[in-house]
Amino acid sequence: MKIIADANIPFVAEAFADIGTIDLHPGRTITHETVTDADLLLVRSVTPVNAELVAGTNLKFVASATSGFEHIDLPALQERGIGFAHAPGSNANSVAEYFTAAVLRLSKMQERELSALVLGIVGVGNVGSLVLRCGKALGMRCLLNDPPRKRLTGNEIYVSLEEVVESSDILTFHVPLNRSGEDATYHLVNSDLLSRMKPGAILINASRGGVVDEAAVIAARSKLGGLVADVWNHEPDIDPSYLALADIATPHIAGYSFDGKVQGTAMIYKAACKFLHGNQAWSPKKLLSEFAGSIDVSGSADPVGEAVAKAYDIADDDARLRTISERQGSERGNFFDLLRAAYPKRLEFAHFEIKCGKAQEPQRKILAALGFKTKIAD
Repeated sequence: MKIIADANIPFVAEAFADIGTIDLHPGRTITHETVTDADLLLVRSVTPVNAELVAGTNLKFVASATSGFEHIDLPALQERGIGFAHAPGSNANSVAEYFTAAVLRLSKMQERELSALVLGIVGVGNVGSLVLRCGKALGMRCLLNDPPRKRLTGNEIYVSLEEVVESSDILTFHVPLNRSGEDATYHLVNSDLLSRMKPGAILINASRGGVVDEAAVIAARSKLGGLVADVWNHEPDIDPSYLALADIATPHIAGYSFDGKVQGTAMIYKAACKFLHGNQAWSPKKLLSEFAGSIDVSGSADPVGEAVAKAYDIADDDARLRTISERQGSERGNFFDLLRAAYPKRLEFAHFEIKCGKAQEPQRKILAALGFKTKIAD
């Protein structure tokens, strides 16, 4: 079988070698001509898969190694009998760890105690539920908003968006990008929502760029106590003026941990094998069992913050993106894509062992709840 794949899907050549011949391309360069005689198409979020792309092709199966699928025209695939799979939840823990690193860095920058703050989580699916776990581990009171889950379960744990917005010190969004319908999220963060936020509240968006009206945030920035932006309108051509106002700015890499990317590949490989009724010859088990080393925080005055920063220093990602301002025109978009394509290997917290002092038992419990292996140092 002929397989066209985004070159940025990790280990895709190794995983799919037993299925067919693999032809790798940058995701933004995949066109109708590229896939005309292909049997399988494997993409990430930068490749729009629509009727124009798949019409008149030999495609039998399309997979996206991403949690979302807003870039996929499902009716176009269904109309042509093309199978589809994606990787929901594959990078959820990565985004939750990104959130943890961001709030800990902001709390240190602003000298605010997280345990005294209220965290509002909008969207409590695969990602939001893990953000909830991290928020609780850090001692925050958490408010949840998720209308679809509220309708499905009737659970009173889900409160109105108005209550979350008006009561939260940190407001974080983990929703899909829906442009219409009862649960539309396009520009959910607009001037009206921003006007109802608490003065000094922190806004975090690590979901989809279109969820936030960047012009409205720019106008209301003086009211916000902090801004964290991982996703952007019009990627990869992001707005430098919006970037300049963010306390933490990163190039759409919240879900880019090594674990998340490998699990995304594993999920679409498993789905392809099932679709083709074939046996699975490749396994990511060894890749995901790597030990990253020990971090000794036994002498630290801030063991939780230090452990997280040493496992994942979000400041490095922020610094790399800010150099985009040195570039002009199309160079900015190319640089944004390069930062994602050449993203350093980032292992999740579970790969690290944290050594705590005997007097740090409360902090050790927090670190364990965040996913680290922990021990008391001798």
